[in-house]
Amino acid sequence: MEAVLANSSHLSIIKDLAYAIWPSAYGEILSPEQLTYMLSMFYSETALKQQMEEKKHVFYLVKNDAEKFVGFVAYEINCEPHKTKIHKIYVLPETQGTGVGKLFFNLVVEKAKENNQKAVFLNVNKYNNAKQFYEKLGFTITKEEVIDIGNNYIMDDYVMEVEI
Repeated sequence: MEAVLANSSHLSIIKDLAYAIWPSAYGEILSPEQLTYMLSMFYSETALKQQMEEKKHVFYLVKNDAEKFVGFVAYEINCEPHKTKIHKIYVLPETQGTGVGKLFFNLVVEKAKENNQKAVFLNVNKYNNAKQFYEKLGFTITKEEVIDIGNNYIMDDYVMEVEI
């Protein structure tokens, strides 16, 4: 597996991965309408470009041995003082359990340490099975958050953090 720093030429790859992954990740949690709304809101190429260029989110993709992109991560150094936030971490359903998620986590921790960060945190939907994955990595719940994302939809999340 190879991690590749993403740039604007990779926007369509990230978008396609999100559209392939989200129905599996959220199909039993969100209505089809909310799923469509959130994908268009967060994963249009315009939205992704804004996240990269204006919000300074750093994206990495992972290629498998067959040179196929199988997932992506996006993080932000100093999202809070001395803390790095993982904004997105997704892998194709068929590659879960192969180490891609852990590779992404270790990559973000490495980059956070290089920038003298004290912790890494993220939001996870309260009903998302990924919560157990994060717990195995040492994350603990620090608070709960309900975020209004418009169109009468909310994100009902745990905020989880791990010290590094």
